[in-house]
Amino acid sequence: MKSKLIESRYRLAKWSVAWVLTTALVTFGSQFLWESQIITVLTIILSLAVGVGMVMANRNFVNEGDELQRKIQLESMGLTLGLSVVVGIAYAQLDTTDLIGQDAEISFLVLFMGLIYILCVYFNARKYS
Repeated sequence: MKSKLIESRYRLAKWSVAWVLTTALVTFGSQFLWESQIITVLTIILSLAVGVGMVMANRNFVNEGDELQRKIQLESMGLTLGLSVVVGIAYAQLDTTDLIGQDAEISFLVLFMGLIYILCVYFNARKYS
């Protein structure tokens, strides 16, 4: 069971790195490597496909865990989703009401989500261990 979970975690890590790389390719490739919209669209399609692979790898990782691991992941994902919606809407409202001096950028919300998820997994794992 443990080796299967390690293999699943490794597979998820590979898909996650691949998705980050394809996302970077779309962002920086369209700025520095090419000017073709066709190439940009193709790399976006590639990034979407790799992203779906990452989501499926994440699903498999959760499903292959034991009951405790599933509980930790489910609680962490639920808290991350809820906080991301609440904070994301507040952040957008700060922008639309001109209470912040810059445009609300999705990258800040993605960073927030990642940090919250990591913290939730850490604290939930400590809580249930």
